[in-house]
Amino acid sequence: MSYAPRVEITFCYQCNWTARAAWMAQEVLASLEDSVGEVALVPATGGTFDIRVDGTLVWSREEEERFPQPKELKQRVRDAVAPDTDLGHADAN
Repeated sequence: MSYAPRVEITFCYQCNWTARAAWMAQEVLASLEDSVGEVALVPATGGTFDIRVDGTLVWSREEEERFPQPKELKQRVRDAVAPDTDLGHADAN
């Protein structure tokens, strides 16, 4: 069995971002199901909404000062796990 990357979405449950984190997980899985081994939802506090691939930060709400759009998230995760994968309409400008 070959290795498949782990995507981790750390979200502030106190801010009620559980549904947003689950939605982002679904978006990643729907687009990259053959390239991702796991999508983990990690509850946290303090306004956190970070997304990592194998421990490498690919999105931080604090740094970006906003949440990712699904297209942006899919592109960043794809670039980390399978850069040659075509995301179809998500790659269109």
